[in-house]
Amino acid sequence: MKKIVAFAGSNSKKSINKELAVYASDLIDGVETIVLDLNDFSLPVYGIDEEAVNEIPKNAQKFFDLIQDTDGIILSLAEHNGNFTVAFKNMYDWMSRINQKLWNNIPMLLMATSPGGRGGASALSIAKNGFAHMGGNVVADFSLPSFYDNYKEGSIVNEELNEQLKKSAAIFKNSL
Repeated sequence: MKKIVAFAGSNSKKSINKELAVYASDLIDGVETIVLDLNDFSLPVYGIDEEAVNEIPKNAQKFFDLIQDTDGIILSLAEHNGNFTVAFKNMYDWMSRINQKLWNNIPMLLMATSPGGRGGASALSIAKNGFAHMGGNVVADFSLPSFYDNYKEGSIVNEELNEQLKKSAAIFKNSL
């Protein structure tokens, strides 16, 4: 059985991006899904001096190993000030010190959502442009604007957006 990981680029305990990642993973049948939470992998802030003194933190290695031991990645990025959250960027930076091609060409469904009308478009764009240089294999993407209007009681209520996600999920599943 194929195995996928789903997680949010957020450390919010009420992450709307984690909700979206889990929802998307539920659309993929016939796979084992492991939901990761950045809160379970606390890390010091990355810096070359920190790395020189203390080396790669065990939690960065654990997260990296979970990513490497999967057939697919569903990642929904939160956006802070038009970019990745600090929690995600910190994990990303630590993993890149283990292996610069950290995504290992594993098929990825890349998503973002936000309360606003742009749906995390800036963070999604940065990731789509940059992940390829880090071994990223983004096979499908999806942005959910206005989360609180379009997602209620555990599902996307806007049928057009829900169909877009289902198409992206099908592309992702077929790439596994």
